[in-house]
Amino acid sequence: MQTILKRAAITSLFLLTLTLAAQERGTWKAESKTARSITGDLILTDEKLTISFSMIAMARIRGLQPEEIGSVFDVDSNEAGRGSLYRLNIPASKKFAHHNSLCGGEDVEWMVTYVSGKTMQVAFFGNVKVPVFDRNKIADSSNLCGTFTYAK
Repeated sequence: MQTILKRAAITSLFLLTLTLAAQERGTWKAESKTARSITGDLILTDEKLTISFSMIAMARIRGLQPEEIGSVFDVDSNEAGRGSLYRLNIPASKKFAHHNSLCGGEDVEWMVTYVSGKTMQVAFFGNVKVPVFDRNKIADSSNLCGTFTYAK
């Protein structure tokens, strides 16, 4: 009986993980002023991010805890929604909408997403090290390139 319960729990956890990642997939319309002026619309698949017709390989590293999401985005850490940390590499020389880059003279190494309903917030980070998800450290960090809002 315990073996059956363990298998059911593992299967449920696996399916939940797939569902969370699925919320981020698809085409997202640029909503915020920064999204409209720098990235335009986004398309996310399991392994690629498309910005202004440029496909960028990415890998989902892990889901984020509510307090980690709250350290990056101005959301209540008790609010429903899901977040993820992605690894990618976007060279500083890459230009998007209106000839803008994502992070000035720095390569973008990390992306954080937060989906709640039909809204997705995205933050890009420069630096090879994984972002430290602490509100004070994020606020004082020069590694945060910018935050952007999109809608389905």
